[in-house]
Amino acid sequence: MPIYEYVCGDCNTPFEWLTREGEEPACPACGAGNLTRQLSVPAAHTSGTSGPECPAKEAGECGVSNCCRSNCGMADFP
Repeated sequence: MPIYEYVCGDCNTPFEWLTREGEEPACPACGAGNLTRQLSVPAAHTSGTSGPECPAKEAGECGVSNCCRSNCGMADFP
């Protein structure tokens, strides 16, 4: 069952909807059916690590507590 993203045309509320066969979504905020389905970025699940290590993290200069260990350039910001 796919999850689609919608925006309500009446109240402009964005929301996600898990599509089941035969169901039509309605806005959770106002109940309207005037919806526009949005394009969304698909999720990509990978296992393991790859790519270059973050040079700032290796040097202990990153400063970001939940560093993603990628070369993001966050060490350049105070």
